[in-house]
Amino acid sequence: MCGICGEVRFDGAQPSPLAQARMMEAIAPRGPDGSGLVIHGNAALGHRRLSIIDLSEKARQPMVDAELGLTIAFNGCIYNYPELRAELEGKGYRFFSHGDTEVILKAWHAWGTDCVTRFHGMFAFVIHERDSGRVVMARDRFGIKPLYLAKVGNAIRFASFLPALLKSGDVDTSINRIALHHYMTFHAVVPPPHTIVNGVTKLPPATIRVIEPDGRETDRLYWNPSYRRDPAMGNLSSTEWRDLVLDALRTAVRRRMVADVPVGVLLSGGVDSSLIVGLLAEMGQKDLMTFSVGFESANGETGDEFVYSDIVAKRFGTDHHQIFVPSERLLETLPGVFAAMSEPMVSYDNAGFYLLAQEVSKHIRVVQSGQGADEVFGGYHWYPPLARSNDVTRDYAKVFFDRSHGTLSKQLNPEWLTGSDVSLEFVDRHLQAPGAETPVDAALRLDSQVMLVDDPVKRVDNMTMAWGLEARVPFLDHELVELAAKIPPEEKLRDGGKGVLKDAARLVVPAEVIDRKKGYFPVPQLKYVDGPYLDMVRDALTSQAARERGIFRQEYLAQLFQNPSDHITPLRGSELWQVGLLEIWLQTQGV
Repeated sequence: MCGICGEVRFDGAQPSPLAQARMMEAIAPRGPDGSGLVIHGNAALGHRRLSIIDLSEKARQPMVDAELGLTIAFNGCIYNYPELRAELEGKGYRFFSHGDTEVILKAWHAWGTDCVTRFHGMFAFVIHERDSGRVVMARDRFGIKPLYLAKVGNAIRFASFLPALLKSGDVDTSINRIALHHYMTFHAVVPPPHTIVNGVTKLPPATIRVIEPDGRETDRLYWNPSYRRDPAMGNLSSTEWRDLVLDALRTAVRRRMVADVPVGVLLSGGVDSSLIVGLLAEMGQKDLMTFSVGFESANGETGDEFVYSDIVAKRFGTDHHQIFVPSERLLETLPGVFAAMSEPMVSYDNAGFYLLAQEVSKHIRVVQSGQGADEVFGGYHWYPPLARSNDVTRDYAKVFFDRSHGTLSKQLNPEWLTGSDVSLEFVDRHLQAPGAETPVDAALRLDSQVMLVDDPVKRVDNMTMAWGLEARVPFLDHELVELAAKIPPEEKLRDGGKGVLKDAARLVVPAEVIDRKKGYFPVPQLKYVDGPYLDMVRDALTSQAARERGIFRQEYLAQLFQNPSDHITPLRGSELWQVGLLEIWLQTQGV
């Protein structure tokens, strides 16, 4: 619901007010309703506010609890804060505000690092202890809310938005070769702690970090669900699994209605967002606003799914807003899309979410969105073949990786190559780790804990917060995900994927929305790079900055320019768009 930034020093000096001012300006779109800065001792905490819960000045941030000697900068929402507040009041804590921010402060004081295990929500926060000088950083279980870090001299700076750290000054902007390998290989997913620049890292999801005044750090991973079958649930029928999923999803959607402002839905017309709308209607939600976006067709590929979103909007009587984006508007919007990216993100629907958020933010401040259902309930096409896999790592890489290590070595100039296939090695470590019963379970765990974090979830946060819009994702309710992890893979993979979720949806939404070919957020003009889009990408990759950087071999770029449509990745992405977007992002950020 906000943007945060700050600096912690370990040499006794005061944090730089100039660096704070630069970061505050960079994160301003995330919080248009107010700003605050607190500098005390070795720490500076900054905040840009998007008012969602407790709209009064008592909830402004950074929040200082003088009685406990704690200051916090917090981004996100703790959905169960009323229950936690009541529990803390029973312990004798006194509250001066009515929102969730103060609950985090009291919870840290009461329970220490265990506090995060009690939170239902999405969050990134930094707490400074006045008396000890200690600093605490934490990120939610799925990394829905970002937290970027940069070590600068004897200090650590942090921000919700990577470009804010770049603008703070003195950050190493050299290219991280490991991150480059991931970007080019692991479908643009760059797992933490890496980012594309060496001087910036990111706190991993489900992690709470305590930093002592001398700079020593201690990390704790506080959530890692088991993807094994529960013997107590071994005899459940498909119908019983369906009912458990539907009940858990009802709870997840209801939790995400906690707000002092209206909450709408981003309605794509797919089963996931349609199910959210149906459940909200079932709960008696009146005057629910829903929003869909569509683009012009290209190469015979339809650019919208309005026919399905209209069915859902009509069935549940929503206040529906259909947004159509002509080609010329898409082109003129792209510089804003690039500037809103914390990291290079190759998916075409960045533009869709950016334009959708721009329109939605004119009406409301909070929406629910369907991200995560495919990764949690097995909706992607690469899961069924893994059910028969004897080598899950290589079989996963065949269907998900954009190119092999050997192919990449022919596309990058030698100085940018890593000595080994770092992306395959990373994926192998994750897939082979204990706790996953089958290859499908291992792939679902990888996708929900790694791919989802640094692709779909990141792009939704970046593009919505660029317009001061908060997106909530009920399919990433951690109790729902823990339940899903126990469900046998065959219950998820049947019916073309997401079988158990489709069973639940049949009790709520129209059948024609469920029994359809799986859709994606279509932006065909960017998939088939041509005309002005080709000119834009070619200009970036042939610029002086790109030539001096020298990441890509000239003969490889020449092949891409000659016929872009001949170079499509296994996941139906354009190789030219992928390499061009990287260079455009670097130039946009002044790297």
